Amino acid sequence: MNEIFCKRLFQLRKEKGLKQSELALKLNTSTRRISHLETGNAEPDLDTLLKISEIFNVTTDYLLGKTDY
Repeated sequence: MNEIFCKRLFQLRKEKGLKQSELALKLNTSTRRISHLETGNAEPDLDTLLKISEIFNVTTDYLLGKTDY
């Protein structure tokens, strides 16, 4: 996944005050998977990308770096 996604996921999680384990619970995944998403060692599937956008109330375009809004 692109570097922008990794940075934005990390930033959004921190801004919301969530631990990786808390986000993992919301996404029904593992803490390790969240870590891999934030470091670029894994890519989200479409369902995960949509869930992340809903959790943080941002667009998928924002997460993917297509827009800064």
